[in-house]
Amino acid sequence: MARRTKRRWTDEEKRSICLQTTAPGVSVARVAPRYATNANLIFKWLRDPRYVSEPPAEPDAARFVP
Repeated sequence: MARRTKRRWTDEEKRSICLQTTAPGVSVARVAPRYATNANLIFKWLRDPRYVSEPPAEPDAARFVP
């Protein structure tokens, strides 16, 4: 039987994986197997502001003018 070791993810790897889940039509459940991890772990990272980038502002969004 293979011995399991705890995988340590770098912050950059976590950001990259979280960024992949934000693409249109991509689910966390499909990204998780690519990295041999559980979807619940990725959901945990998505709740952490260190690993999720801010969504880009909409170009047609209403804004206040000074």
